[in-house]
Amino acid sequence: MAAAAELNDDLARHLVHLQVERRLAERTLAIYRDAFVRLQRFADVLPVGLREVQPQHVRRWAGQLHMQGLASRSIALVLSAWRGFYRWLGRDGRVSLNPVEGVRAPKAAKPLPKALSVDQAVALSELHDPSGDPALAARDHCIVELLYGCGLRIGELVGLDVQASGTAAGWIDASDALAHVLGKGSKRRSVPVGGPALAALRDWLALRDTMAAAGEPALFVGIRGGRLTPGQIRSRLRLVALKAGLPTHVHPHMLRHSFASHLLQSSGDLRAVQELLGHANITTTQVYTQLDFGHLSKVYDAAHPRAKKRSGTPSR
Repeated sequence: MAAAAELNDDLARHLVHLQVERRLAERTLAIYRDAFVRLQRFADVLPVGLREVQPQHVRRWAGQLHMQGLASRSIALVLSAWRGFYRWLGRDGRVSLNPVEGVRAPKAAKPLPKALSVDQAVALSELHDPSGDPALAARDHCIVELLYGCGLRIGELVGLDVQASGTAAGWIDASDALAHVLGKGSKRRSVPVGGPALAALRDWLALRDTMAAAGEPALFVGIRGGRLTPGQIRSRLRLVALKAGLPTHVHPHMLRHSFASHLLQSSGDLRAVQELLGHANITTTQVYTQLDFGHLSKVYDAAHPRAKKRSGTPSR
């Protein structure tokens, strides 16, 4: 391979080994070669050769790749290529240790959960479609109100029964305006139910018996009379979002994210949001502070007279 000649002898021979003996595809070989070029450049500044590289060197180089903006997944691929190279050297006794063993790429930052804007959430909640089946429309409206108005998980919503019982996973006490749900880790919590959600619940209960099978305890049932499944709720929510004209794919957890984000934007009370969501650890809830700052940043950029400086546009 002509490209291999640019690498030092060990790296070049290993690349040939990957091509001839391992029969790796050209695209994969290109990834390996890029990783080896990085390794050689890092090692060139050391007073020792590639065979004397130590774990602390590799950890420092992985950190430098991260600082250069290389994605965590890409760093993991680079480290995998280096690890294989030193393993290959070790089989012939040319190195006494593999300096890449135990070195891992920096953890990828978790993407922020997607939330609807307030206007989008309101449009979804206030959708009334007179053209469809009244019972289906009332049921779907109640589902949206509980997901967005109470921040319920889809499993918590599915588990709701019409009334409390010894076997009920959850139920809504309309007189106290509270939803009692069974969350993660079989932990129970009670969530306030707002006026619009209670009104939607009354509308649905007035029509539920036209769909529910005899003796079915589930609050939300399908056209065959049994308890709705998470998949059915996701499908219906996608359809409702399309009817509401939302330009994005809406799923149940997005409404939970929207509930948390909008509540935090209005109240700033992180601890209260944690309790309402049923998070065991407040660090899980803190992701919504990032959503909140993102919202504030957009407001600033759109409205503040000095915001244009942030994008490089000079003030006039």
